[in-house]
Amino acid sequence: MSWKETYDLWRSSPALSAGEQAELAALAGDEKELESRFCAQLAFGTAGLRGVMGVGLNRMNIHVIRHATQAFAEVILAQGAEAAQQGVAVCYDCRNHSEEFARTAACVMAANGIPVRLFDGMRPTPELSFAIREYGCIAGINVTASHNPKEYNGYKVYWADGAQLPPHHAAAIAEKMRALDVFACAKTVDYDAAVADGRIVLMGTETDEAFLAQVMAQATDRAVVAQVADSFKMVYTPFHGTGRVLIPEALKRLGMKHVLCVPEQMVPDGNFSTVVSPNPENPEGFALAVELAKKNGADFILGSDPDADRVGIMVKNRDGDYVVISGNQTGVLLLDYLISAKKRAGTMPEKPAALKTIVTTDMARAVAARGGVDCYDTFTGFKFLAEKKNELEATGAGKVIFSYEESFGYMVGDYVRDKDAVSASLLLTEMAAWYYSQGMTLYDALMAMYEKYGWYAEKTLNMVMPGLDGLARMQALMDSLRAQPLTELAGDPVVTRRDYASGTETDVSTGRETPMELRDSNVLAYILADGTKILVRPSGTEPKVKVYILARGESQADCAGKIARYEAWGKSLLSR
Repeated sequence: MSWKETYDLWRSSPALSAGEQAELAALAGDEKELESRFCAQLAFGTAGLRGVMGVGLNRMNIHVIRHATQAFAEVILAQGAEAAQQGVAVCYDCRNHSEEFARTAACVMAANGIPVRLFDGMRPTPELSFAIREYGCIAGINVTASHNPKEYNGYKVYWADGAQLPPHHAAAIAEKMRALDVFACAKTVDYDAAVADGRIVLMGTETDEAFLAQVMAQATDRAVVAQVADSFKMVYTPFHGTGRVLIPEALKRLGMKHVLCVPEQMVPDGNFSTVVSPNPENPEGFALAVELAKKNGADFILGSDPDADRVGIMVKNRDGDYVVISGNQTGVLLLDYLISAKKRAGTMPEKPAALKTIVTTDMARAVAARGGVDCYDTFTGFKFLAEKKNELEATGAGKVIFSYEESFGYMVGDYVRDKDAVSASLLLTEMAAWYYSQGMTLYDALMAMYEKYGWYAEKTLNMVMPGLDGLARMQALMDSLRAQPLTELAGDPVVTRRDYASGTETDVSTGRETPMELRDSNVLAYILADGTKILVRPSGTEPKVKVYILARGESQADCAGKIARYEAWGKSLLSR
């Protein structure tokens, strides 16, 4: 069916409201926009759905939500009646339409005879992962677009272990969606009636308290917080999102007395009116937090993204300016701190392990090795970190004390299988307080770590390939890199190539290939003689190719020079 035929089908559907019909009528004559909306079904991947909100098959809206949820329900029902009766947990964030979409999904599940536990208000993503495990649900749904701009929303799907959906289940949902009619397929019930008769059960403070009990159990040194609580100050912002209640509460229970919250950003707001982008990776989003920190002499700034699964920090440098600490740097600081804190407290488990992704700094490996902790790589995404944690602990091969990826996601404990800004905020604050007690900022601590472990620097390039041909261009780039394997990169010889699609590692000097444990992911990696790595990976959720530069050097300046050189090479891929 052509996009025009699909558009006509939607225009004639009685399922559309008057407002939706008016939205489409206003686009009459704008063929580029209409083609974008109706050229294809919004892709359902291993993370679920994510896209711009609006009317259309290739947009996030109530009809697409019903369609996806009916497909998900049928995949759950295929597991058997007993599995289906375990039920589904449903969560949502602060975004426009998130509550509406979450209730819609709950009503479809309930109509299919699958019990639903729905949060009574917006909650952090990690609390959904916790609820799935706590209540023994078969699956979970989270309506969120994480840190994307305000125009976006998303539909994340989880399985019984609390991690995002395994690829085979995601593929089954996508197949069902292709077979089901977007309007006619979905069963649904009246929301109020389903709540009244118990088909939808609302979760509230009882779940919050159970979740917070697990978060607080991750604290390793409350005494040091008590020691500095009278003078140590910090600023927190939830960027209008779901961290606004539980993160300040967790910090209060930790013993913090001076947590200064950015008042303008403590207000839930799906338009994110005080920031261009609610992304803790972007320093400009912290402008109000920096202003508040300067006014009050705060030592440390912390911000969680709208669904509170990721967290970023700013710290004072030696000039007294607040600077962003990257996700890679934050992760190695936390790993190093956790190793030393657990050793001081006598709580380090036998066979301790740390997990990171292949695009995360190898400085973590150096930190882990010196601390007597095994370090394992996984593919990008917390479902892979969760799988590795489950595997290591089920076989007795290791007990994971920390998992992280460079995009500001961190996981501790056993009660979630996804990144968790609530527990990370707790531990980052405790760590900052401990260094404060030693007369150091986190910036001081980071510089000391470079002196101890060697110099590393990282940069991620986002090579955007928009338009209807974007996916084809992305694949053509990866195909060309495979067809003409690199032997040098920006003038430096490549020592080793890794193709994670075939799971092979090639010694460039001899041509010898050896198999790797990780395979079946469209990623290429190039290792240079000094240990620097450059990885190329198409995004799974956005029309862009990511180039990860993980530099090793003799000094900070040496690393910066390498980053600049490899960045120029990465940008040249757009014209390849």
